Amino acid sequence: MSKKQVLGALTAALLLSGCQSVNTTSGGAVGVDRKQYMFSMLSSDEVNQSYAQSYQQKIGEANSKNVLDKSSANARRIQAIANRLIAQAPVFRPDSAQWNWEVNLIKSDELNANCGPGGKIIFYSGLIEKLQLTDDEIAAVMGHEIAHALREHGREAMSKAYGVSALKQIALIAGAPQEAVAVGDNGVNLLMTLPNSRGNENEADLIGLELAARAGYNPNAAITLWNKMSKASEGAPPEFLSTHPASGSRISSLEAAIPKVMPLYQQAKKP
Repeated sequence: MSKKQVLGALTAALLLSGCQSVNTTSGGAVGVDRKQYMFSMLSSDEVNQSYAQSYQQKIGEANSKNVLDKSSANARRIQAIANRLIAQAPVFRPDSAQWNWEVNLIKSDELNANCGPGGKIIFYSGLIEKLQLTDDEIAAVMGHEIAHALREHGREAMSKAYGVSALKQIALIAGAPQEAVAVGDNGVNLLMTLPNSRGNENEADLIGLELAARAGYNPNAAITLWNKMSKASEGAPPEFLSTHPASGSRISSLEAAIPKVMPLYQQAKKP
């Protein structure tokens, strides 16, 4: 058997034995129903526990630097908004009702927020203050970040990274030149990792839009939010080299989805 045949056989065996196709969430009114491929050896519980440790370390560091905000009006705002969004998360993923959700505000000029595996949310005060976000716009950001956790995009990215690393090792064992492996790695980054990351961002936009609508927050705020973000991020890289969709295409996708979730907003109990 040639080295090329050996590589092909090992690759097939790796993909068949190590990956599983899963649906992490229901599709919802927005219809997010893409199959995701995860390494079975990388369980949700392991990823959640690992992230929880990192999260507690980050919160501890923020506390030691006196930048952890637990009492301001904005801290109360994000907690109240989070409570409403978290209550809707089981619509997409029933087991999220048992997650140990946490919400924290860090005083920083950074225009950022995230929700890690298992429901660990961090908001940065700069995002709220610099962009003068309304509650509806905060809900749009937070819904987007919660959607990443519900869809396990972090675990999915780790699964891909493990797969690429394993295939690189197989290629080297099979005799592929290191230069070729390096070129291939760059190609994987451009042709697989980045486009999929943009796809994940679009999924988070759509699920986040529905979460906010179900929680009683106006879905049109997602448009005003990204208009603000677009103005704040002038000079961003072109879409084909970015993990985030360009604001224009992002806004178009959201505008197309708003009619699907507007009835949910109209029926929801308002804050």
